[in-house]
Amino acid sequence: MSDLEIVRSISELRAAITGWRRDGQTVALVPTMGALHDAHMALMHEARSRADRVVATIFVNPTQFAADEDLDSYPRHEAADIEKLQTDGVDLLFAPEASEVYPDGFATTITVTGVSEGLCGDHRPGHFAGVATVVTKLLLQALPDIALFGEKDYQQLQVIHRLSRDLNIPVEILGVPTVREPDGLAMSSRNLHLSKAERDVAPQMYRTLMDVAARLRNGIGSEAACAAGRVQLAENGFSPVEYLEVRDAETLAQPLSGHSRRVLSAAWLGETRLIDSIPLP
Repeated sequence: MSDLEIVRSISELRAAITGWRRDGQTVALVPTMGALHDAHMALMHEARSRADRVVATIFVNPTQFAADEDLDSYPRHEAADIEKLQTDGVDLLFAPEASEVYPDGFATTITVTGVSEGLCGDHRPGHFAGVATVVTKLLLQALPDIALFGEKDYQQLQVIHRLSRDLNIPVEILGVPTVREPDGLAMSSRNLHLSKAERDVAPQMYRTLMDVAARLRNGIGSEAACAAGRVQLAENGFSPVEYLEVRDAETLAQPLSGHSRRVLSAAWLGETRLIDSIPLP
């Protein structure tokens, strides 16, 4: 079990990282909203393999939740999260209060156009501005060598790639492949909200994406393949199906011939919104 240092202020975070830098050590950052599970731990493991020091953050960011979303009910298990981080060799946890991240008078928002539009951007207005703002702040507060994010939140990952390039933030952004349960369900903190019956159905989203990919490989056009996939989700109890689309893997625009592509979907199962995506050759 490691000696996990826990800090709550930006000044403490910077002091710790400055000390490591003075000793010539490299730093990896893994931002999270807590309720840690095996997918988060996969990010920590990857971070450890790429840097001398690993910093995890836990901050449930209020600016990425709309008024009708689940900010208050978002799972918070800091004591259990700390135990996981201690046993996983993380060096430092930055767990600030909202007032530390957004002090009185805070008036700046980072907006990334293009890649944030469509898909989840259509269904969660303001979400990606909240994500972009808090991630920009975390990257500048820590200035790590590398920051790691899961591919499950794929549109979010592309937003972060874009902002880091556009703002010349000197941090390598690394996407880590989605970690899945044995039945294929993408690991997510929101899975805790699923009833037992819903949990049994939830892996159908991944199976549907795989079926769409199979149709595409068999020569069926993307519109027809995705339409069949939306029907398949609805027949399995997902409602509403917000989207199931094939997009360019980098820009998330309509794909061009010869470019890498990705199948992405978001749909509700009861009171829980699930998202998933898979790459296409």
